[in-house]
Amino acid sequence: MPRPVLLIHGGAGDIPDSRVAGKFAGIKQALRSAWRDLNAGEGTALDAVEAAVRSMELDENFNAGYGSCLTTDGQVEMEASLMEGRELRAGCITLLRDVKHPITVARRLMEKQRHTFLGGQAAQDLALSTGSERLPPGALITEGARYTLKEFQEQVSQGKDPFYARTELTEVTPKTTDPSGETVGAVAMDSAGQIAVGTSTGGITGKWPGRIGDTPILGSGTYADNCRGGVSTTGHGETIMRYNLAQRILAAIEYGGLSAQAAADKECREMTKRLGGTGGAIVVGHSGDLGIAFTSQRMAWGYVRDGTIFYGIEGRVVHQEPFAE
Repeated sequence: MPRPVLLIHGGAGDIPDSRVAGKFAGIKQALRSAWRDLNAGEGTALDAVEAAVRSMELDENFNAGYGSCLTTDGQVEMEASLMEGRELRAGCITLLRDVKHPITVARRLMEKQRHTFLGGQAAQDLALSTGSERLPPGALITEGARYTLKEFQEQVSQGKDPFYARTELTEVTPKTTDPSGETVGAVAMDSAGQIAVGTSTGGITGKWPGRIGDTPILGSGTYADNCRGGVSTTGHGETIMRYNLAQRILAAIEYGGLSAQAAADKECREMTKRLGGTGGAIVVGHSGDLGIAFTSQRMAWGYVRDGTIFYGIEGRVVHQEPFAE
């Protein structure tokens, strides 16, 4: 019987020191909200992924749900995707407004099995017709998101490009700023060997209204396949979708014979080398091995093993504490 696995991330980017404690608290809360039933064999991988992502969608320390980044006109437009690895069913949602849990809307779409991807008003109609509450306009906007948008607008007014610091294909200059790609995501394997992946985001600060990132795109932001593994990515969406990061990692596992960790390391590095933008990924291989990699300055992540929560945010530094605390 496979050993249950739950691995989550809370976003990659230039995360300041002032936000690290909040990221850690949110990561641990999300793991605790999702792990017990999965570990006891009472919940599925899909249940665990949805529960973990829902927890982070309620936490303003993450760029998903409440606390999402703002568009140039100061609005929240969210997207999410959920996929299972047995039948490759998926639900992808984009341009969703004033709804608390985009990941749940993605699951409802997946379970209807009529369409895979809905956006804008169609996504909104699905959410409201299947039990989501319509929140008051602006209910998902935080002061932190307003401040970040103001900083972004000041950079633009000074003629700076916050998105790229790269001029040639042969030379990569790491970016000094990241307009925020702090997506949240989860990858799980249950005791039946089923793999599920979910990813949710508010996008990138200062995006144009109507912009769609990598998160709802299968193979870029999310992918699950019991025969290969599951991947959730985070970072600069325009870069990730152009590189097709999730599928490249799974191809490195399947055709390159690499472990989940080696595949994630290789493809994240190659993406940044090729395109300049940064990002990261969490991976659960088909045998249950884990991969955590990022080229951004930081990426919040965590998982549970043997009664202990392991978590981190920079380099190979790993923190741990008992799950039961």
